[in-house]
Order: sequence, then structure tokens, then C-alpha cells
Amino acid sequence: MWIVPEREIAGLMTREAAFDAVEKVFAAMASKDAYNFPVVREAIGHEDALYGFKGGFDRAGLTLGLKAGGYWPHNLETKGIINHQSTVFLFDPETGRAKAMVGGNLLTALRTAAASSVSIAHLARKDAKVIGMVGAGHQATFQLRAALEQRDFEKVIGWNYHPDMLPNIEKIATEAGLPFEAVPLEGMRDADVIISITSSFAPSLMADHVSPGTHLACMGTDTKGKQEVEAALLARATVFADEIAQSVSIGEAQHAIAAGLIAERDIVEIGAVINGAHPGRRSADEITLFDGTGVGLQDLAVAASVVDLAIAKGLAIEVDF
Repeated sequence: MWIVPEREIAGLMTREAAFDAVEKVFAAMASKDAYNFPVVREAIGHEDALYGFKGGFDRAGLTLGLKAGGYWPHNLETKGIINHQSTVFLFDPETGRAKAMVGGNLLTALRTAAASSVSIAHLARKDAKVIGMVGAGHQATFQLRAALEQRDFEKVIGWNYHPDMLPNIEKIATEAGLPFEAVPLEGMRDADVIISITSSFAPSLMADHVSPGTHLACMGTDTKGKQEVEAALLARATVFADEIAQSVSIGEAQHAIAAGLIAERDIVEIGAVINGAHPGRRSADEITLFDGTGVGLQDLAVAASVVDLAIAKGLAIEVDF
């Protein structure tokens, strides 16, 4: 079995490689060549932590495995480590034997950012110039870096519940040579693309905060009860998802469906757009919304890519297991 420690990931996985791996997985899912297993996600009753498992099998890429991990909200303030902690385990689909164990913290950040950037690449207007960020935490910096590579953006605007965190994303904008402006939520009407990346259980972004033609990537809702945007916004938009089953159960769509504003049949797999089975955006005024819940196959795809690179570069540790 191969082990790729967390410390090696930054030198192995690029944003471009993560984008490619995630895009291929979404396409394989839509073609029914890959499927995710049901998600297990529980409050463990210790340290206010959420812990769970996401897994799946990609027949096309012969990738089988799971990611184990979750969210420890007090880690940063009490232990000096990030709140999200995870590890990816890969298995040989021919025999079931353990194949690899891979540090999953940075991979999770990269694959989540890759998912939203894939949605921007396929659904945002080509002339999008202003990108809005709702949320300014650790993951928001990865989101913004990846998103800025998808269009010729000219400005970044941002809002966060705690405004003192906005310099996190202002720094990324400055590095890219773009102006940054902190705005109230109403200011998101100026955005052509909006990424929401919070851990909220109550909506911040409302339907009237979004202008016609906007593309939204809703990336923070991955648990029952979480909600970043008003349910009425999904009724105004064409809704796409990484996986429809997760979208309706733990994603933004859970609230719109519960309110009777949309039905499951109204949601489109992003992979269908990638494969050409769905046209994606149909007009310049259409609001498109990507409900990115995070699927296990994303983690497996980027982990498998990292293992191959680590072995080739002599950075993987081989153990008898």
C-alpha cells in the first residue's frame, strides 16, 4: 500500500490537475460510468464535530475508495490546525485490497474549488467581468484563485458575516492584479459570477440580491439543514448539481424542494453539460446556479492522480499492509 502524507500534497497537485480530474468525474457520473455511495455524516457528540464518509466507484477510471473526515470547529482557535480534517483511502477494484492512503485536507480544498471553477467554465457568461464572494474563510481563498482562471474578470467584490476576514480574499484579488471592494449583500447585484462558501444554516444571499445573467456556485451547503441562499433564488434559476441525489437531500435544493418551489426533475447534472447532453446556459439573462455538495468521487479522482504523481516522483511511502 502507498501512503502520500499531507505534507507532500502541495508539491504534487495543481489547480489545473484538480480541474481536469473533477471535470472528468462529473462527465463519468452523467454517463453512468461512475457512481457515489450514500453519504454518512454525523454529529459525534464530541468537540462539536461533524464526521462522515464519502465514497464511490468510477468504472471508467477504475477508482474505488472513500474519504473519511469532517469538521472540527474549534481546531484553529485551540490547536492551531485547520477545522476541516480528512483522509482518502483507495482500494484495488479487482481485489478489494487497500491501495493507498492520502492526506485529504489540501485535496479537499482543491477539489471543492475545482468543482465551482468547472461550473463557471461551463455555465458563466463569456463576458463575465465582476466576481462576487459570499464568505471569506480558508476555503474562499482556494475558490477565488481557481475561479479567476476561468474568465477575464476585472473586479472582485466580497461580503462576509465577519468583515474582519475580508482581507483573506482581498489578498487573492491583489495578487491577481484586480481591485477589491467590500460590499453589502445588495451589492452582489453587480456581480456576473457569485461564489457562496459559508457554513451557514440560514440564508444570507436573497433572490433580489442577484441580477439576471448571473452564475452562482453554491459551495457551502453539504449537510441537512445548512443553507446559504434563499430558496426563492433556485426558483428563478436553472439549477445544476454535482449529484442530484445529494442536491435534494443535503444541498441548497433541499429547501427549495421542501417549499415546493422546484422539483427534483428540474435539476440537471453538471456532467450532462460537460458531455454535451444538455446545452447549459441558454441566454445572457438566464440565472444559472450550481449546487455543489461535494461528492466522494471528486476526492477519489484527485487522490488517485496524486498517488500516481507521488510514485513517479519517489515521494510516496510504500508499506506492507
